[in-house]
Amino acid sequence: MAAYLVLTVLGEDRPGLVEAVSQAIAAHGGNWLESRMSRLAGKFAGILRASVPDTQIEALTATLSDLEPQGLRMLIEWSDNDEPAQAYQVFRLNLMGNDRVGIIRDISQALAAFSVNIDELNTDYVSAPMSGESLFKATALIRVPHDVAFVDLQANLDHLAHELMVEIDLEGTATPNGPRHVDHQR
Repeated sequence: MAAYLVLTVLGEDRPGLVEAVSQAIAAHGGNWLESRMSRLAGKFAGILRASVPDTQIEALTATLSDLEPQGLRMLIEWSDNDEPAQAYQVFRLNLMGNDRVGIIRDISQALAAFSVNIDELNTDYVSAPMSGESLFKATALIRVPHDVAFVDLQANLDHLAHELMVEIDLEGTATPNGPRHVDHQR
């Protein structure tokens, strides 16, 4: 029987980090399922989900622990194979504007007030096309419960965008079963 693990990886960026983790997983009959990894400020950080035969969990954990002297810290958690099916819609939230303290705090508070879950969040600084001024950019995949009225969520985000002086756009995203329907009348 397979067990599912979620691994968080952090270390000084250098060639071979992903290879070392993938070798350890493969050596124990594991399968790398999905991951998000990035380099920021000279550090390498990632999160990944892998399946491994339950008879190999202790050996894999020991092998991954052996990577710590090489400067690679890991947190290993058990996981279910699949998330329970829940009624939600998936949207992409795009934000762009002048940077200021608290943008992510304010957006995450507004989303949490509607029980919206942030599945993925990416932020960056980009140059404005004409002025070259630095702008703050955020893109998030969010899960909105079906019982949340889209117009109410959109109105709340529009109000917040006005307060923060940023642009916020919500768009429906595709799912494995095809495009999500965005019910603007809810």
